Amino acid sequence: MSGAQVVAVVLAAVATVVGVVAFVRGVVVIVRTVRIGRPLPGRWAPVGPRLATLVREVLGHGRFQQRPVVRVAHWVVMVSFPVLVVTLLTGYGQLVDPRYGLPLLGHWPPMEWAVEAFAWLGLLGIGYLIVLRQRIRPRDGQPDAAQRRSRFFGSNQAWAYVVEATVLLVVLAVLALRGLEYALGVQDGETWATAVHFPLTAWFGASWVGVAPATLETAVLVVALVKILVSMAWFVVVGLLPTMGVAWHRFLAFPNVYAQRNADGTTALGPLTPLRDATGEPIDLTAVEDLPDDARLGVGAVEDLPWKGLLDVATCTECGRCQDQCPAWATGKPLSPKLLTLALRDQAAATAPYVRAARAAGASDEAVADPHLGVDLVASGVIDPDVLWACTTCGACVQQCPVDIEHVDTIVDIRRYQTLMESAFPAELGGTFTKMERRGNPWGLPARQRLDWAKGLEFDVPVVGVDVESAADVDWLFWVGCAGAFEDRARKTTRAVAELLHAAGVTFAVLGDGETCTGDPARRAGNELLYQTLAAQNVETLNEVGAQRIVVTCAHCFNTLSREYPAMGGRFDVVHHTQLLDRLVGEGRLRFAPGTGDDGTGTTVTYHDPCYLGRHNQVYEPPRELLAAAGVTLAEMPRNRETSFCCGAGGARMWMEETIGERIGTVRAAEAVATGAGAIATACPFCTVMLSDGVAAHARASGDTAGPADGTTPVDHGTRPAPGAAATGTQEPAGPRRPAAVPASAQVGVPEVADIAVLLRDRLADRT
Repeated sequence: MSGAQVVAVVLAAVATVVGVVAFVRGVVVIVRTVRIGRPLPGRWAPVGPRLATLVREVLGHGRFQQRPVVRVAHWVVMVSFPVLVVTLLTGYGQLVDPRYGLPLLGHWPPMEWAVEAFAWLGLLGIGYLIVLRQRIRPRDGQPDAAQRRSRFFGSNQAWAYVVEATVLLVVLAVLALRGLEYALGVQDGETWATAVHFPLTAWFGASWVGVAPATLETAVLVVALVKILVSMAWFVVVGLLPTMGVAWHRFLAFPNVYAQRNADGTTALGPLTPLRDATGEPIDLTAVEDLPDDARLGVGAVEDLPWKGLLDVATCTECGRCQDQCPAWATGKPLSPKLLTLALRDQAAATAPYVRAARAAGASDEAVADPHLGVDLVASGVIDPDVLWACTTCGACVQQCPVDIEHVDTIVDIRRYQTLMESAFPAELGGTFTKMERRGNPWGLPARQRLDWAKGLEFDVPVVGVDVESAADVDWLFWVGCAGAFEDRARKTTRAVAELLHAAGVTFAVLGDGETCTGDPARRAGNELLYQTLAAQNVETLNEVGAQRIVVTCAHCFNTLSREYPAMGGRFDVVHHTQLLDRLVGEGRLRFAPGTGDDGTGTTVTYHDPCYLGRHNQVYEPPRELLAAAGVTLAEMPRNRETSFCCGAGGARMWMEETIGERIGTVRAAEAVATGAGAIATACPFCTVMLSDGVAAHARASGDTAGPADGTTPVDHGTRPAPGAAATGTQEPAGPRRPAAVPASAQVGVPEVADIAVLLRDRLADRT
């Protein structure tokens, strides 16, 4: 070997040893940090379905469905990483012999084609991602509001540049080496030096054929060494920075996706994970007296997180897709699912060594007194209370996350600790909890009023235990819900559903004052004790009356009864009223009059997807099919179905005031008004309330004076989707928009906000 080759080999050897040692150190640190978390049974089995989900999600990149170009670019960069490892191995041999090729694989056409294809695709992919980051990254000097609109706000840009530069340099080095190998092969008269073996690099490698062989050999040596040093430098950087999620997600995404909550790959939405004890077993708070005195309920300190929660925060790639879709962040509130995740990640990294040391020391006085243990995440300032309580649990963050981070479960677990252990929750919730405890509903109204909604109906509404002996004696048990019984706007929905069922010949009965709140607001607010108490009472009642099939009008009741009550022993066939009504329309039992609009052509309606019906439970089409059956024209909002923007009521926010930023419901209402529709259809009483208030607020803010004939307050439809925004909710970013005003000819009065059932009831073919 020449002197240059010796130097190159030594440099490569030293760099490799340092890189591998540093990388292994990083792996050890991450594993040790994750292992301080609580046990979480069931996340490794069943192996077969989980492996199938892992392969499907990784190769299919399904969580990028709203960003097709990014999806392709990220996919080719991801795949190029393992494919081009072959060239790294070749590079070590080229330091000794510039003409070196791996045995068997070195000049095997399929491998050469794959290397060249993914080198070029990787170059294009990383180039696009670099340009995209530069286009949408926050810039110094911009107003805070403008910076917040970037999904990279709060991300570590320097770390991202390191990763992007590494990928760019590696693929450029691979392409350069392929061209140099071709030129050397031609000079040597090798049979493999043809376009068959170099399909995508021979075209520029041919221009180097005339260069002196010694020069080409030196070039191979230099480029191969640069490639090795760049790769090992990356290993050193990430090894020394185990919190560098933008790099580590390449490795951690695999176990994180594999260990996601649902083995079939469905998002970690719908039911919440149960409250667990230190061994990972669910806690039954109805037997709270059996709990040990030192029990910690929920997540108070970072070491209270389950190991999957710690793996989540280590895996976060800081892409900001969760932040981009979060309704709280989009309306100026401090909650960013990404920034909360990063805060937990940093706290875990800082705390883990002390937790391990204390556990190794056992129950010694020093270990127990260690100030690094049991650090309250909220009281210490790791998580601001305004961040914790701004969450609506809409699930947009979970649905968007490409590496299956379970943000909502973590947030609710932290709320559980604050509520159950510290009694530290927003003041408004204190009254709500008391009303639910004493009266069985968040409004605090007496149970005897639960049937007031049925007064004046042209038919009797039977009550189980009074008019019918058992719920099995009717087709459906109608679960009215607290809102449907007590809130004026929701009562209209309840009456409409009852009238539609009666018109279709469906027999149903209600529980009357036997109903109590399902406990959804309490559970999402962290009051697991109150939730379990209410749930146990309801399950007992439903089982006693022989409930088998239940229809509900509230999306939150639907989710709780169908997805959460099974864990409490309540297994029922639960449907949302839009599902049942759609079924009845399909059976021909409900018919609607055509051309019910003033002009005989029907009415234009926009539909708002409730988070707990759509994103949490995947019910998207029945409401739309009902509107189509009623003959209305559907004008979709830009953010619909999976990307629907929350109304702001979930996560017990219905009973908390919004004091920071814009009201979420007002922003969503403005988007609905911008469609120009004459009505806004909903399928959840919470959404009806929030959007009704939002439309009124938008009307007051717009100051429109061209009112409708019915005398309601007019509104200027002064917002439109951003230019180029598709009607399928695929645009980014997801924050409030201030587009061009609607032409005067398109302006109408304040649109009606009503549940689909109300709109359908008014369009019944035989309604007089």
